[in-house]
Amino acid sequence: MATAPQLLLDRFEGFNRLSSGQKLGLMLAVAAVVSLLVGSWIWYRTPDYKVLFSNLADRDGGAIVALLQQQNIPYKMAEGGGAILVPSDMVYETRLKLASQGLPRGGSVGFELLETQKLGVSQFQEQVNFQRALEGELARTIQSLSSVQSARVHLAIPRPSVFLREQEKPSASVLLSLYPGRALDAAQVAGITHMVSASVPQLSYKSVTVVDQNGNMLSRTDSDAGRMGLEPAQLEYIRQVEQSYIKRIESILTPIAGPGNVHAQVAADIDFSQVEQTAETFKPNPTPADAAIRSEQSSETSGAGAGAVGVPGALSNQPPGAATAPVTAPNVPAGGPAAASQGSGHKESTINYEVDKTIRHIKQGAGSVKRLSVAVVVNTRKQTGKDGKVSSKPFAVEEMRQMNNLVREAMGYSQVRGDTVNVVNADFNLGEKPAEVPLWKDPDTIDLVKEVVKNLLILGIVLLFVFGVVKPLFAAFAQAGGRREVHEAVAAEGVAHARAMEKIVTAEEGYEATLGMVKDLAKQEPAIVANVVKEWVNE
Repeated sequence: MATAPQLLLDRFEGFNRLSSGQKLGLMLAVAAVVSLLVGSWIWYRTPDYKVLFSNLADRDGGAIVALLQQQNIPYKMAEGGGAILVPSDMVYETRLKLASQGLPRGGSVGFELLETQKLGVSQFQEQVNFQRALEGELARTIQSLSSVQSARVHLAIPRPSVFLREQEKPSASVLLSLYPGRALDAAQVAGITHMVSASVPQLSYKSVTVVDQNGNMLSRTDSDAGRMGLEPAQLEYIRQVEQSYIKRIESILTPIAGPGNVHAQVAADIDFSQVEQTAETFKPNPTPADAAIRSEQSSETSGAGAGAVGVPGALSNQPPGAATAPVTAPNVPAGGPAAASQGSGHKESTINYEVDKTIRHIKQGAGSVKRLSVAVVVNTRKQTGKDGKVSSKPFAVEEMRQMNNLVREAMGYSQVRGDTVNVVNADFNLGEKPAEVPLWKDPDTIDLVKEVVKNLLILGIVLLFVFGVVKPLFAAFAQAGGRREVHEAVAAEGVAHARAMEKIVTAEEGYEATLGMVKDLAKQEPAIVANVVKEWVNE
């Protein structure tokens, strides 16, 4: 078995035996293979560029490019310079680095605009620059919210007037561009409006309008709330109360109907008014036996003596007359009229009873429930038959009555305040399920297939040139060199054999035998005969 150096030497000898055209073709083929391998490697190592930022202002684009060059991050320009591309595996990392530097600024300018003012500018231009700077600073502040991609602020600040009646209040408009799938709740919108109003003198938060990129009004999320004068916090409280009742109802019916088979909705009428009431009532006068004595006062006077009585005057001072009164004379006590007043008295009593009075002071807190309206839908019971088909069976009347009672208990049903409850058993119509995205349409699968196909293509090209071009060429070289050596050996052996046979035959049998021997040899070994003839011709 030949060694590796011997095989290499044989290859070089085979290469040297080739003609000039064959040598040139071989060198071109080897150069093509090497170029293909190098190009495939470069193509494989070349990163896939994706958009870092697009639609950039010139100032932001220049600042971003300068920072990319400073940090040795590869980049490309596309779309006429309006988009900057970086390797796909560095997009998010680069965005974070640029965000830490405050880039991109979105084309808005802040108070740095006032740093470049020149001498001799008019007062109007100063006012315009200040308003532009204030709008830019507000936009930057709003963009710091996680859901806001970009923002623009427009301020309408009227010129001051010396007349109080002609003074106008400023107003503001805010345009928000939100990230896909993001939304702002009422509290965040209220925060933006109050922040803008607090940044401009005499600007009321009611004069700030917030609109998203689709033209939806965000500063007023509920038109009815505006008519009723409800604040966002009160609307949020109503939603919380309703969700609390919904959660109670669904949690108590889910063990009976099964998960996902109960849907409830609650409409709550909430009273946010604060009422203070003081009432003082009096009952009719009770009987003395049931009444409480508050105070009692009594006085009594009596007289027993011969005091001066009668009508003062001369008549009462005269001596009594003779006892000549007739039988029919009035019975006058002895001693005259004065004697009649002896033994008289006076008694006086006063009793004061308590007045039955009731005083009530009532203060009702805000947020009390005035009325609840509850609607509940329960899915029918599903049963699977022996044939595998699913059938629906409604709940019994007694079961529905029990569910209705459970809902009333869970919501705290009150007939006095006019609550209503409606529980219905129906077959849910879930509709067709959304079609699943085929595997061949999945973006992740497509990217994976592209990467695999790319690698397989490179590998196939390399293997094709190695086994289809390089290996056959070297095999042909080796075979050419080996075949020539074999031919030379066979020819030499044939000539020697022929000469030996000629000598033997000539010496023993003569010319005829030699000729027949040569004919037989030509039939049996035509290659040997051809080599012998070739050798004779060469000689």
